[in-house]
Amino acid sequence: MTRVSVAAAAILLTLPAFAAYPQGHAHLQAGPTEKLGTVHFATSCSPTVAPQFDRAVALLHSFEFGASIRAFNEVLATDSTCAMAYWGIALSRWTNPMATGNRSVALLQQGKQAVDAAMRLEAHASERERGYINAVGQLYDDFEHKDQRMRIVAYEHAMNELSMQQPADTEAMIFHAISLTAAASPTDKTYANQLKAGSILESLWVKQPNHPGIAHYIIHTYDYPSLADKARAAAERYASIAPSAAHALHMPSHTFTRVGMWEESVEANNRSMKVALSTGSIAETLHAADYAMYAYLQMGKDSEAKAILDRLPALAARFNPNAITGAAPGSAGVFALAAIPARWALERGAWADAAALEPKASDYPYTEAMTYFARALGASHTDDLAKAKTSIDSLASIQQRLSAKGEGYWAEQVAIQKLEAQAWLDLAEHHENEALAQMREAVAREDATEKSAVTPGPLTPAHELLGDMLMQLDRPAEARAEYRATLQKEPNRRHALRRL
Repeated sequence: MTRVSVAAAAILLTLPAFAAYPQGHAHLQAGPTEKLGTVHFATSCSPTVAPQFDRAVALLHSFEFGASIRAFNEVLATDSTCAMAYWGIALSRWTNPMATGNRSVALLQQGKQAVDAAMRLEAHASERERGYINAVGQLYDDFEHKDQRMRIVAYEHAMNELSMQQPADTEAMIFHAISLTAAASPTDKTYANQLKAGSILESLWVKQPNHPGIAHYIIHTYDYPSLADKARAAAERYASIAPSAAHALHMPSHTFTRVGMWEESVEANNRSMKVALSTGSIAETLHAADYAMYAYLQMGKDSEAKAILDRLPALAARFNPNAITGAAPGSAGVFALAAIPARWALERGAWADAAALEPKASDYPYTEAMTYFARALGASHTDDLAKAKTSIDSLASIQQRLSAKGEGYWAEQVAIQKLEAQAWLDLAEHHENEALAQMREAVAREDATEKSAVTPGPLTPAHELLGDMLMQLDRPAEARAEYRATLQKEPNRRHALRRL
């Protein structure tokens, strides 16, 4: 007979509180009770590990991957035959399913080892559990040769099959929903996968209002300009469901950013940074800092934005991009370290500062591209055309490298940046027609895709850049149309609003 875990209960443990993020130091003090929401995941593991297993899954649902891996290992320390604990480790090793870049070979090897361990224990697992193990195995299946997107789609199909075979298993439905969103094409403007996922999650949320994964995944599922209003209720609730998870505190800011609620975004990200720092999740801290920087700049709060910029060296010194800690992968931390200085310069029109930015090599070339993009715009605006040209050449080289690595999404984002940078160089060289043609192509290509969850938005939206170019060419009516188009996708952007 299958043994099942005990009845669902809110996951409650003691967690120390720490000093506020702006102080930059973590001072241990008496703290509140850990709150991760209410999760129940039935297993055939020993009943004694049921509360630990539920807690591990709650952490996984809030993308607290380092903590969830530790929690699943604690389950194994008590019940070494618990195959589903290895399933949890494998899914945690995959990290954020919404991350658009290819996973590293080291991470994939670790995840595959967990899948293999789970499969060795399948004799101890139920048919339902074998379905979960088979599904997560798709993410790592022959990763040396199979394209990552192919594996993500195979995982979604496997989770769909499992949820159909186990109609009473709400956890299978929840994990299937986020897999639908993760598998969605960034160029599908019908949002078919997202709307299907949202329908699943919304129906479940009525019955499980304190479930962290449901609220979390609704926000991810509707993290698009035309869908963001559908996530408002989840954004307002998620932080109170799982306040002990740094990502649960940050994630509502995705919706707040999409609808231009800057004060709420700042508050969410400052709370997230405090908790992330207390748990050593530096990538998560940097990710939240990028969202906070964006919001501060939209409010014109330059001193607060500058304080974030000034804290980057201390955070960079503590940052290990290969560590799995919170929801944000190492790539998100690297992204933030490049994006924040670029935003600081470009949002303020500080062109000399932009031209002076120094790219930092990393395993994620698209992060270097942001710096070259900012340098190119800054150089064109300050008549350093030689620097603009070399920066554009660097963008072309990065685009080629990303294409060769199978990073199609990021290759296209860099291609758009290259078009924009070339347009402004053309304008500086008085080739107005070529400049406008390049910018209009950049607009069309940016409109055809979606932003990655790693960023609150483009460093400078293409419509806005085209509007600036048209203003410089003394075509204000056309420029205002582009600023209005900017605000359709990026509500309450300060620069576009000031130009209308």
